[in-house]
Amino acid sequence: MAGIARMHSVVLDCPDPRALSEFYAALVGWETVEADDEWVAIADERGIELAFQRVEDFRPPVWPGQAHPQQFHIDVQVDDFAKAEAAVTELGAVKHEHQPGEESGFIVFLDPVGHPFCLCLSGGE
Repeated sequence: MAGIARMHSVVLDCPDPRALSEFYAALVGWETVEADDEWVAIADERGIELAFQRVEDFRPPVWPGQAHPQQFHIDVQVDDFAKAEAAVTELGAVKHEHQPGEESGFIVFLDPVGHPFCLCLSGGE
């Protein structure tokens, strides 16, 4: 089925686009394809981008609460939870205290500015 449009990028608001792009580039192994003080984009070999735009007065989402909802999150697959947890923590991520899915194959973290993302065990949901 043909869509109306083709996926180009997902954009995250943040206080420092360069710093957050470095976190995600290390997480998924993508390269920077565009960068200035207000916008940085990283991409995979197909050209799908994850971009980061500077927002003054950035306020991170609060998860699982709804006072300032997450609105979306990113799932990435890993082969080994322990190795992946150590690596993302070293990059600046924080394991969230609320873990609704460890038994189901995913662990919730917050990136360096507070966006939730999940490490999903390969073969899991």
